[in-house]
Amino acid sequence: MAETVVVTGGAGFIGSHVADRFLAEGWDVTILDDLSSGREENIPSSARFVRGDITTPEAATLIRDGKFDVMCHLAAQIDVRRSVLDPVYDATRNILGTLNLMEAVRAGGHPTRTIFSSTGGALYGDFDPPPSAESNSKDPEAPYGIAKLSTEYYLASYGRVHGLDNVALRYGNVYGPRQDPHGEAGVVAIFCNRLLDGRALTVFGDGEQTRDYVYAGDVAGANFAAATVDLPPPGRLDARAFNIGTSIETSVNTLAETLRSVSSAHSPIEYAPARAGELARSALATTKAQSVLGWMPKVTLREGLEHTFRSFADRRARAERRT
Repeated sequence: MAETVVVTGGAGFIGSHVADRFLAEGWDVTILDDLSSGREENIPSSARFVRGDITTPEAATLIRDGKFDVMCHLAAQIDVRRSVLDPVYDATRNILGTLNLMEAVRAGGHPTRTIFSSTGGALYGDFDPPPSAESNSKDPEAPYGIAKLSTEYYLASYGRVHGLDNVALRYGNVYGPRQDPHGEAGVVAIFCNRLLDGRALTVFGDGEQTRDYVYAGDVAGANFAAATVDLPPPGRLDARAFNIGTSIETSVNTLAETLRSVSSAHSPIEYAPARAGELARSALATTKAQSVLGWMPKVTLREGLEHTFRSFADRRARAERRT
């Protein structure tokens, strides 16, 4: 019998890549998504799809009775700006929604390994020079990062108190095909659309702020690795937390120039005032993921941006043929 995984948020950008990876490895995949931001077109035809909201009793019943071997938990409110404007909504989705599922795992009594999609860039802040290690100080600025960190504390507690099998993956700025312009790495999607429209690329500030851009396919590989390797016993917050990035700082200027190059487009770059509260530098140390998970990124930034821009261009062409 095939091993089973439920991917919450599996109709979304990252979640659909995770579902694809598990299907490719021969797993039985169930996707739980309310389609508030995910797309039906992202759902693999060979996966079972359940439409549902992670905060509901129905979602809890699915997790409790499903007896899944693994739960990749990606369903979340992902817009940092919305978290600032409406922190109660953000906490309801990102903290209470996760607790609803964790209580269901506990009630089900099955040894489900939960892989939580956390954040690296929004967790560590600007207090230590990059690349940030898992043990670095954590003082997130936006409610989005606060909710992710709070959830990690809950997961560590569930591991120590109830013996649940939980892992936190702290992503860098994930980009790739199917991306939407929201979330931490939305700039890649925004730039791709602007290049296809022949519009200028808007860079805020001087463009020298850096991020750690990691390809979605590599992130899917990290989820599969976290699902299948032996892990250290549950412990304090960082015991089962792993940075998933490239350890490379890439400036917004470099990102824009690389995308212009791979697209052969000539859109100008325009500069706008810096946005308040934006991190100056961010990159994640991945030594721990390499040594414990056996994972490291395989796709270079240029390769990933080529794949991503091509996917946006193909989707644009398909849409135009339908009209």
